[in-house]
Amino acid sequence: LVNNAGIGCDFVTAENDTLENWRRVQAVNVESVMLGCKHAMKHLRASAPASIVNISSIAGLVAAPNMGAYNATKAAVWLYSKTVALEAARAGWNVRCNSVHPVFIKTPILDPFVAMAGGDEELAHQKLMRGIPLKRIGEPDDVAYAVLYLASDESKFVTATELKVDGGLSAQ
Repeated sequence: LVNNAGIGCDFVTAENDTLENWRRVQAVNVESVMLGCKHAMKHLRASAPASIVNISSIAGLVAAPNMGAYNATKAAVWLYSKTVALEAARAGWNVRCNSVHPVFIKTPILDPFVAMAGGDEELAHQKLMRGIPLKRIGEPDDVAYAVLYLASDESKFVTATELKVDGGLSAQ
């Protein structure tokens, strides 16, 4: 199972966020992961060994201002993944669960950053790359290969871990 649903949030301070925005981001980014894990578990147990990969974000490990709802949801996915992993391991189900934490990836989730740069994608990407040691925006394949590893039998002894796909950002 790969739980990959996710949306960004309004860029607002904690004081100015709305309950509507908070709940919308929670529903998509956290509740979808819980429901996916809940309803897939019996099928995964039956076909074990099995793997769950939950897509979080580097924003779940490293906070950013004006992104409280998003940061909170991605941190929730990170810790929920560990909980599921421990529950499955303690029950002896041979179902692993891990999370993947990408930084900026060339997908529509970057559209708000492009809009803030006046629609100039190159300018937006230049600004986003400043904090990334590898000095580039990630490609969807960068995340896909991380997921492929965690979903495969090559990671049969990897559970309850977070794989950062962040170009070195979290090492600073």
